[in-house]
Amino acid sequence: MQLIPCPWCGPREEVEFHYGGQAHVAYPAAPADLSDREWAEYVFFRDNPKGLFAERWVHSTGCRRWFNAIRDTGTHDFRAVYRPNEPKPVIS
Repeated sequence: MQLIPCPWCGPREEVEFHYGGQAHVAYPAAPADLSDREWAEYVFFRDNPKGLFAERWVHSTGCRRWFNAIRDTGTHDFRAVYRPNEPKPVIS
């Protein structure tokens, strides 16, 4: 069982969390002006790198708050977690 560090509750078992997709994806300024292709790219196309990746997670059975995490997608190691109003940490 992997422990995921919630920024509010501390480390908890992974079954308490749900993945929410790529972090830091800006909502379009004028979504009604987007073509069908542009809207589809916004909704469905996300990065999928091997290595460090900024993601959104929700502590669904705990505090039910959203947070961001930097996770290594190759090893599943959480390198940093931070609240949505905090800047993305620099990880080397």
